[in-house]
Order: sequence, then structure tokens, then C-alpha cells
Amino acid sequence: MRIENTMRALADPTRLRIMRLLSAMELAVGELAQVLGQSQPRVSRHVAILCDAGLAERHREGSWVFLRAAVGNERGNPVGEAVSRLLATAEREDAEFAAMCDEDRRQLANIRGAREQSAAEYFARHAEDWDELRQLHSPDRIVEDRLLAALGDAPLGQVLDIGTGSGRMAELFAPKADHIIALDKSLDMLRVARAKLQNLPADCVELVQGDFLSLPFQAQRFDTVLLHQVLHFAQDPAAALAEAARVSRVGGRVAIVDFAAHQREELRDRHAHVRLGFTDKAIAALLIEAGYETAEPIALEEGELTVKIWIGTRQGGPASTDIRKAAL
Repeated sequence: MRIENTMRALADPTRLRIMRLLSAMELAVGELAQVLGQSQPRVSRHVAILCDAGLAERHREGSWVFLRAAVGNERGNPVGEAVSRLLATAEREDAEFAAMCDEDRRQLANIRGAREQSAAEYFARHAEDWDELRQLHSPDRIVEDRLLAALGDAPLGQVLDIGTGSGRMAELFAPKADHIIALDKSLDMLRVARAKLQNLPADCVELVQGDFLSLPFQAQRFDTVLLHQVLHFAQDPAAALAEAARVSRVGGRVAIVDFAAHQREELRDRHAHVRLGFTDKAIAALLIEAGYETAEPIALEEGELTVKIWIGTRQGGPASTDIRKAAL
């Protein structure tokens, strides 16, 4: 029986400590070993038991394996939720267990510090290129404020941030979302995002490595999908939006923030831009083809490059006509 596996998995002090640590933040196996003061192979064995019991989940990013507690709205795991509540109660009521958990969480400060240092070093290596690009368009704060206003007061629900980069959009939208998944193909950027997002509640946000052309999620999972300065990297924007539509619920929204069409050819070489922005007609055609109803685009023209915000609402199915060639 599953409950027997659950109780066996919890019958060890180290595994109880791991579960409390994972309630605070997502951690790599090596990071867990550092906090616990145990060898990585030994910690891996404990992790395997927790995962086999359905109390924790692994996901791989390159050579690293990260762990998260198997609780949350999308996981549908009432046993995991009950265990999480039980351990929180135990920490309040059991002084010895509470002291052990407090010491473990103090050790997390070293993990957070190492992540932030790594992120700072990455930004330092790329700061010149990013600063150059920022100077060409509206200030980030203006773009963010207009995007929040465009989405209005309607609940964001389950949110997917495609191409999360530094994690700024996930950080911005987390307070308004039930749950947010920050996805990026780059391991370097995921580590930067993890440093930025690590102080948010562990059940609020999760990071996933993946490609926007093959999203690792079931159909109709998300209420809100964001593509912030992402679509200009797509060889096939229609395919990227088709994937976004596949994972969007009917009535859900997609928000695209990107450049209006421009002629800055040097961005192809200096910043790997595949597309030199988009016209309103092109984005409208792509959204309709993917099954979205379009809204009036918003233009931010404070810089040399105009930033546009396009919003679409998911309809019952994709458009029947293929208008990709006409749009692009």
C-alpha cells in the first residue's frame, strides 16, 4: 500500500530534515549534502526513498539533479500535502526537531549566497552587451508596468513564463499567480533565475529546463503564458505559439512582449536575434492561427526600438486557415 511506503520513507531523521528543507526551497542533491553534512551518495539514497514514496520529485538540469517536495496545486498529492502539514506541526511542537530544522535552515544561507555570487559573476561577464541592448528601448520598469496594466485585475492562475532568463517576469508575476513555472533552455540562465527566485515560497514557483518548441507540459495546463523578449529568437514563431496554445486553457491568455519590426541588423550577430521584431499584422496572424483572439496592441516608444505588448485569449481551437506565409 502507498501509505506504508510513505510511513517507511519518513522513518528516518535525515529524510525528515530533507522534507523540511525542500519545503523552504528547491535544492540540488549536492546542496542538500552540504547542508546536511553528509556524503552525496548517502543523501542520494535518502532522496531515492523519498521519491519512490512520492514525497519528492527529481528533475535534471545538465549534470545537476534538483529536488522539490511533491506538493502543490498541480501535483494533486493530498498525502504529500498532509505530510507537509504534519512536519510543520512537529516543528512547532517538538523542540529538538525544531532546533535541528533551524540549524539546517541557517546552513541554507550559504547555499543562497553561493547562488547569488554565481549569478553576479554571470551578469558581470555579459553586462556590457545587455546594457547596450537596454539603451535601445523603453526602461524595463515602464514595460513591466504596462504589461501588468494590460493583463488587468483578472486572476493569473497557473502561469508559464517561457524563456524566463533572469527570472524577473516570474518574480514580478508570482504575487498575482496561484503558481508559476519559469522555463528556460539555458542552464546558465536557470541558475541566474534560481538565485533571483530562491526567496519566494517553495510552492509558489518552480524552474524547468525546456525548449519553447517542445514544452514539457500536458495540454491545457496554464491560465497565463508569457513570452517576454523571447519570440525574436524563434526560427519558427508560429510553432512556438502553437506550443503555447497547446498548454493554454480555453479562456487563458498569452502575453507577448517583443520589439516592433526594425532594421537593426547588428542585433543578429551581437545578440543572436533571429527576427528583427514583428509587425502588428504578423503577430495578429500568428495568434489567430494558434487559436487566440487578439486585443489591441500596446506600443512603448520611449527608445530607439519600439517595444510592443500583444495579448491573446485562447479560443476553443486553432484557426482552420494557414496564414503563416502571408504574415511573415
